[in-house]
Amino acid sequence: MTISTAATNQVGTPRRGVHSARWFQLVLTLLITLSITAKATTTLGPWIPLYDGIDRATGTNTPGFGSMPDLMVIYAMRVDLTDTNLQFYASPQIGTNYSLDDEETGGYTTSSFLAMHKLQLAVNANYFHDAGTDDQESPDYLAHAGTPYDVIGLEISQGIVVSPQDSDDYTATFMFTTNNEVSWFATNWPPNPTDGIYTAVTGPYAILVSNVNVGSNYIGNNNQIHGVNPRTSFGLSADRHYLYIMVIDGRQSGYSNGALDWETAKWLQLLGASDGADMDGGGSSCMVIQSSTGAPVEVNRDSATASDGKQRTVGSHFGIYAKPLSGFINDVVVNSTDKSASITWTTIAPSTTQVEYGTSTNFDSTSTLNTGLVTSHTALLTNLTPGVGYYFAAYSKTTASAYVSSNFFFTTSNYFNAYALYDLTNSWEYTTNDLDGVDWTATNYDDSDWTGSGPALLWADPGGPSPNVSPLNTGMPFNPATGFPFITYYFRTHFTYTNSLENVSLLFTNYVDDGAVFYLNGAEIARIRMPDAPAVIYNSTLATNFPCDGESTCPDPFTLTGDATTNLVIGDNVVAVEVHLDNPQAQEITFGSTLVATLPITTNSTPPPPPPQPVPLSITGTNSIFTLSWTGTNFTLQSTTDLTLPWTNIPGPVTNSPFIWTNTQSPQFFRLSN
Repeated sequence: MTISTAATNQVGTPRRGVHSARWFQLVLTLLITLSITAKATTTLGPWIPLYDGIDRATGTNTPGFGSMPDLMVIYAMRVDLTDTNLQFYASPQIGTNYSLDDEETGGYTTSSFLAMHKLQLAVNANYFHDAGTDDQESPDYLAHAGTPYDVIGLEISQGIVVSPQDSDDYTATFMFTTNNEVSWFATNWPPNPTDGIYTAVTGPYAILVSNVNVGSNYIGNNNQIHGVNPRTSFGLSADRHYLYIMVIDGRQSGYSNGALDWETAKWLQLLGASDGADMDGGGSSCMVIQSSTGAPVEVNRDSATASDGKQRTVGSHFGIYAKPLSGFINDVVVNSTDKSASITWTTIAPSTTQVEYGTSTNFDSTSTLNTGLVTSHTALLTNLTPGVGYYFAAYSKTTASAYVSSNFFFTTSNYFNAYALYDLTNSWEYTTNDLDGVDWTATNYDDSDWTGSGPALLWADPGGPSPNVSPLNTGMPFNPATGFPFITYYFRTHFTYTNSLENVSLLFTNYVDDGAVFYLNGAEIARIRMPDAPAVIYNSTLATNFPCDGESTCPDPFTLTGDATTNLVIGDNVVAVEVHLDNPQAQEITFGSTLVATLPITTNSTPPPPPPQPVPLSITGTNSIFTLSWTGTNFTLQSTTDLTLPWTNIPGPVTNSPFIWTNTQSPQFFRLSN
């Protein structure tokens, strides 16, 4: 009303109605514009630490005058490339069926990829298409896990080329060395050298180059890839200190519509990037992190789940291994058997020890409170139910404050039958040849021309057999050029498996001096005192430490369960092991192993008591005082000074862990008996 009056008084002519209408329309338009402008916002939240070296942030864009035109929600990670605890990982080759430019990777959802490889962060990476097709055909996005895909553009995983550079159509490449030094190529055609590259992933095109938003070059391009879509993009800070990983949700009206290329680039700039590229997008855009219980948790709201009810099966992923943020409580580890669990952790100051636990996060039980103020903690949970999952949290209290860890999860073992697959004196083929680049772990590899064979323990020591280690059955050659053992010895053996593959567990009990990597039917299954995965192991790689008191007088056990037993087959199986010295001038090298398969008893009747089973027995200590620890109940600690002599109970008898032992200066062997 005031607007109309002002307009009438100002114009004052017979045509004032026309002018008034135009003035009213102009002012109304201005008010509407001001109203929209007031609501239009682009907001980026603070960086919040997620893991050691990884921070997360979220952002939103409400469209309006002067802002980006699309409704968007973004999720971003800032990765510190100078943090040596971070290790990168890309989708590996599919395995024995690998075929270049055809069947290159196995497809998985992002959550499954993270869980399979025990990553802390995973996100989709390169474009891909169905094996046996060309890149114009749409992949089967809801395919079953393991479906073979052909990756588009360069991808390298653990130093192995999974997919070569295909053409000049997909050329925005990020390359990383083992220590995360990054090389970025806005165009990678013709291909750049990949020597020394440990991990590489490639997007279709750059959108940000030297802080110039080149995503604007695609404005008006009608190709669907340049439309408003969910987006995954990678960016780099100008000083290459940070890698930015961003997912923009889309195709969800009222929540987030998606982004154009130039909008994606603008978000990367807001994050702190000067260079960046789009990766695969659309329904594939999905970012997942690992919870403290080990479960995958999706960070964003991917459009595939919104439309189809499940994440897409994706042919290319990028993942990160990271350590938890340091706090008062750290290094939480659980070792469980059928009815008990031993939980250990460390604290940065002396404090008490207790665990709350239960079958849900509504903890209904607690362990015995240990009021002693210590920095290394052990709590024993007893009377658990076999085959049941338990949540738990560690509690420690100083004289002034109380602290609690995140929630964790473990599953107790079930009643089982045990089947010995090979024993400690099993025969192994061995060689000292440098096998770098040779697929010597494959089941069809011919080891008939290897150096020799013989029963374990196999050993090499220029000074002769050690009186502390037994049984030393097969002597191996040492390096005549150095007078010391070779840095690496390779071993292979076969075993036959005839039982069910369902719910099987494999328990390896090993005697290794110094470090080793184990393979089952060509797939790596464990590392003992070797650089952590995904570090590549070469013939020259040294072990990171030595066993026990420097000799293989105590076992190094590990167990495979669930997905880790996927490579086990009914019939002939191959175990391959490479054993490494920790020092080029180490005096001895030793190897032996036993393998037992366990299967749950599935009868509906009350199961019989489980047979005696190997239980991890560890020895720690310095000088002449050692601590022996184990998990489980109803065990008696026994010892002997010679493996050819009878075992006897340690006076007591000793039935509770831990037990303190004072070295008598003579060789001593220990075992648990029930």
